[in-house]
Amino acid sequence: MISEIPKTADEHRASILAVDDTPANLQVLTGMLKERGYKVRPVPSGKLALQAAQHDPPDLILLDINMPDMNGYQVCAQLKTDDKLKGIPVIFISALTEQLDKVKAFAMGGVDYLTKPFQMEELHARVETHLKLRRLQIELEEHSRHLELARERIKLDLEMAHGVQRSFLPLRLPEIPGYEFFADYEPAYEVGGDYYDFIPLPGQRIAILVGDVAGKGVAAALLMAKLSADARFCMLTEPDPTHAFAKLNTLMHQSGIAGRFVTLVAAILDPASHVVTLINAGHPSPLFYHRATLTASAAISTDAAGLPFGVAEHTEYPAHKISLAPGDSILAFTDGVTDAMNLKDVRLEAKGVYAAVQGGTYSPRMLAEHVIKVVKEFATGRSQNDDIALVGFGRKN
Repeated sequence: MISEIPKTADEHRASILAVDDTPANLQVLTGMLKERGYKVRPVPSGKLALQAAQHDPPDLILLDINMPDMNGYQVCAQLKTDDKLKGIPVIFISALTEQLDKVKAFAMGGVDYLTKPFQMEELHARVETHLKLRRLQIELEEHSRHLELARERIKLDLEMAHGVQRSFLPLRLPEIPGYEFFADYEPAYEVGGDYYDFIPLPGQRIAILVGDVAGKGVAAALLMAKLSADARFCMLTEPDPTHAFAKLNTLMHQSGIAGRFVTLVAAILDPASHVVTLINAGHPSPLFYHRATLTASAAISTDAAGLPFGVAEHTEYPAHKISLAPGDSILAFTDGVTDAMNLKDVRLEAKGVYAAVQGGTYSPRMLAEHVIKVVKEFATGRSQNDDIALVGFGRKN
């Protein structure tokens, strides 16, 4: 605890501890300070000074150097080892005039040095200066303490938000005979705007959704939560997925998302026919890995993609179908993958992802894990600046 120095003398006079082993000097010093409105406690020895300071910490200490038993240097050194007292400013007052004496006084932690005899006006000016500095220091420490408490509260809130946001994401991967699934999500901050979901549909089908809310942080996370609920509602209530996307766009547009937009891609898998229906709302195209040729390409062209949600209220979202042969996979990801940047400020881009996959033999999981590795190695030396979500699935051999 540090004693607070009030800002006005009406509330509380500044408390000064005057330490000098010469009674006459102490009497004169005390009288001069009291005339200026200070509350003064005179102490005739170093040991008593320490006891007085510990019992009731003053706002400032005036300290003589040459005293028996414990000199001023020793008193000051003791004060600076006590967390309760070390912030109290100490002004040395001494008849010693050598430069080394002054240097030692400052080395011990003194804030100023007055030589005897001194003028009262000079003493008053220095006392006032150091009292003001001390007051500012206490105010700064208090402000810093409040900031630290605020940071702790924000940290706890973000940790809770992180847990809540995770609860919107699937707890487990789908289990479909003959298929393998993979999902990975890494927010750039405690919370983010990337989203994915697995939604069971009638006819043993399943919708795999991957989305991205423009922006980062808490605002993006809140909009991501809305997207999660609305997307599930639309996909389950609209038999035609193209109508489901149009309905979802209308909901997002009417919600007033303040200039933000959302991209989303859906892959509706029919495991009976091994046909995947792809619908894209301004999202990076998923990667299609063809096992027979060991090649990778865009699963859906940009011409077949509609606008991101929130851009225009009435938008059409065409569907594109792909048949999966044994070993084929589809990997959907957010732009945290393609926007990954190296130390030369070069972006990885989709072509970099495709090039890294060409010629390799991968299961769906191996494909996704390889892309994650490529992104991390490409961006080595730079901090992650965007959320990253990857969801892959494909036929087993």
